[in-house]
Amino acid sequence: MLVNIASRLDEDEIQELLSWSVFPDPERLQRAVDLYKGETAHRLLGYESEGDIIGLIGYHWAGEGKIEIDHIAVTPEERYKGYGRGLILELLTLENPSLLVAETDEDAVDFYRSSRFTVESLGEKYPGTERFLCTYEADGADEDEDE
Repeated sequence: MLVNIASRLDEDEIQELLSWSVFPDPERLQRAVDLYKGETAHRLLGYESEGDIIGLIGYHWAGEGKIEIDHIAVTPEERYKGYGRGLILELLTLENPSLLVAETDEDAVDFYRSSRFTVESLGEKYPGTERFLCTYEADGADEDEDE
């Protein structure tokens, strides 16, 4: 179950989890924390299991029917168990977008591929770092409109 965790950003456990989704740099982590604390357009949800937040997904609406994933992370001991894909599926159910997009690096691109995202290289946006645009067209996003 996804729960809003933006109000818990002062907790070490939440910051540590968020740090897994940013380049290991205290300044980038602080920018991510500030993004979710200070702006209501960006949402930060956590996946709670047995009282612990074991994964998170941060996102914002980026136009009509389109959500951009800004951050996604799962605790190292819970990786490769389907929680990352579960975060995406829960987000699809909660928000019902027609399109999900994420920009990522080579380390995470296989995760998005395995989660049925279409992957397109953006080239080297930063020296020595290839970036990828990952796109997921949601099935049935408009199903309820016909009923």
